[in-house]
Amino acid sequence: MPEPGGRFAGRRALVTGTASGIGRAVAVALAAEGADVAIAARSIEGDAILPGSLQETADRMAPYGGRVAMVTADLADAAARARLVPEAEAALGGSVEILVNNAVAAIFRPVLDFPLKRRRMLFEVNLHAPLDLCEAVAPAMVAAGEGWIVNVTSGGSRSITGPPFEHGALGSKEGIYGATKAALNRATNALAMELDTTGVRVNTIEPRAAVMTDGAAAIVGGKLRAEQLEPVEAMAAAVLALCAGPPERTGGHHVSLDLLAELGISLSSPSAGAPAAAPTAAAPTTGSLKSQEA
Repeated sequence: MPEPGGRFAGRRALVTGTASGIGRAVAVALAAEGADVAIAARSIEGDAILPGSLQETADRMAPYGGRVAMVTADLADAAARARLVPEAEAALGGSVEILVNNAVAAIFRPVLDFPLKRRRMLFEVNLHAPLDLCEAVAPAMVAAGEGWIVNVTSGGSRSITGPPFEHGALGSKEGIYGATKAALNRATNALAMELDTTGVRVNTIEPRAAVMTDGAAAIVGGKLRAEQLEPVEAMAAAVLALCAGPPERTGGHHVSLDLLAELGISLSSPSAGAPAAAPTAAAPTTGSLKSQEA
């Protein structure tokens, strides 16, 4: 296991959607390796629908000794998310050097029965919010000559070929959600092109298999076999690998387990990014049906 004070010692990071699930695992892993981390969600204490809260995540990060800043914002609200980066930077004492856009709105229903209001909300959270945050952190990163942006996406972005169509656990109900992630993939690649040669690395990462958070379990629980699942620690390790990547690792659309295999990283290796031992329990793999902001 890595020791505190590792790869990210002295770095300042902002991670969204950190009340539970993948976001929590990433934030704790960054803290375990020395980063000062601003964690963001809709509220400090969470909500009554889903387990997890910013406060619980902060408590799990505290033993590593770095600075932990809790910042709240509803990412579906443009005005609210506009203050996220300034508040995070004020709390961390400097500009954000690592941005992980993990917060997600995930509503699954048939395309022909998807209200415009819901569609707009998904695109606000899953596309416009990460792009707004990228715009907010990019100038300081460019001025510093380095920076790392990782946008968490999904295999649901891929089109399903047919007929016959393989419907899987969600079928066409994943279409609108997947469309938001497909848009994020393309926009991320374009941003990497714009920032090429500046030292700012911009990538997307998706799980190769389902990460069985509590939210995911509520959607597809019992419908997937063991080989169709991957641990939340794998995603955290892959994200951290991108957060420490060289300048030439930019513009990529990466898959968690494939990236770890390419880099020769196992979950038990020192470079895996799993949290070092600390006097708290490991973060549970909790998530969200509608959003990992909360």
